[in-house]
Amino acid sequence: MKRLHTRDPDFLEKFRSLHGWEASGDAEVESRVRDILHQVQTRGDAALLDFTARFDGLALTHPHDLEIPRSRWDEALHGLSTDHREALGEAAARIQKYHQHQITESWEIQEPDGTRLGQRILPLDRVGIYVPGGKAAYPSSVLMNAVPAKVAGVREIIMTVPTPKGEINPWVLAAAAIAGVDRIFRIGGAQAVAALAYGTELVPAVDKIVGPGNIYVATAKRMVFGKVGIDMIAGPSEILVLSDGSAPAPWLAWDLLSQAEHDEIAQSILIGWDEAHLEAVAQAVEVALTELDRAPIARASWQHRGALILARDAEEACQLANAIAPEHLELAVANPRELLPKIHNAGAIFLGKYTCEALGDYVAGPNHVLPTGGSARFSSPLGVYDFIKRSSLIEASPPGAKRLGRLAKSLAEAEGLTAHARSAAARTQS
Repeated sequence: MKRLHTRDPDFLEKFRSLHGWEASGDAEVESRVRDILHQVQTRGDAALLDFTARFDGLALTHPHDLEIPRSRWDEALHGLSTDHREALGEAAARIQKYHQHQITESWEIQEPDGTRLGQRILPLDRVGIYVPGGKAAYPSSVLMNAVPAKVAGVREIIMTVPTPKGEINPWVLAAAAIAGVDRIFRIGGAQAVAALAYGTELVPAVDKIVGPGNIYVATAKRMVFGKVGIDMIAGPSEILVLSDGSAPAPWLAWDLLSQAEHDEIAQSILIGWDEAHLEAVAQAVEVALTELDRAPIARASWQHRGALILARDAEEACQLANAIAPEHLELAVANPRELLPKIHNAGAIFLGKYTCEALGDYVAGPNHVLPTGGSARFSSPLGVYDFIKRSSLIEASPPGAKRLGRLAKSLAEAEGLTAHARSAAARTQS
């Protein structure tokens, strides 16, 4: 991994290179995705059957075979051990409880002349959730995407998940049953995004698509944006740990590797102001890597994108953290609340050495769908507010129409929009 010191003369150059990840467009991927979108839009279910056979090695004879019946969900849920069912249920309950605090109410105000202004809050009608399949299964993603949608009041939740060679993780189906998903289709990749965006004979079109995926899924989401809403274009997973040396080195090693094991291009960074502690964590990472099931992935991530940064003090460490704007930020210090006011850019903040990022991934309650690639500077975690729409309400009283009409007429004339001016003026003469 890289080792940086803020006192080094070339530190800024190396630092910018370290956290300046930008997903580059791939012309070949974009061409393939564009063709897939077109095929699904024009051929519907027939295209979905073809792509499922080609990419997932699953030959289905009828479009209805793409839908996974609810009996399979129930079978998967009841097939889990009691402990596993309780873990999923408790996680869902905590996520629901947290997101209920995000509910926004409609409101109205009345001006002295009787004019009423307000805002109407309504849930989206139908949402699509993409859940990855293949190398790993993520029931936590099902909960984090579906539960806030249910809390928001979304009428129907459609889920797609690839099932390579027909295999699907029972945890994913069980999580869908607990979270309140309405229908599940065994479709993956860009073709799933296309089906959700355009609709087919079998798959209903949705208003918004959420959920993580590979480069084909991300590219497809970007291309259909405007036809439907999307949550975000997610980049590689990230963790940044700020440490004063008070947390045990092995704990922080596991924390860093908890992101590194996701993907070879995931990023794990530790910033501290105790050089001996940084070295202890580096050694602990090497030991921990020998115990991981996904050690080759984690090692590639740590070697190519991991970093240890020695800062002068906590103040400088917080400045660096704000410049990175990480997806996950751990304040592994003795008094994390003292540093919190200095942090302005982060997707999720974990306070204190006992609060590992993994708790947020699964059961703490806040959403684990977070902005990546520095976008925490201007965007936020997925939440109830992503599944609602706001309409403005305006009801002018007769006196209000006269007062506002005169103002609107003047502004319309300044912009040279005669019909606007006449429309407003007409209300002043009644």
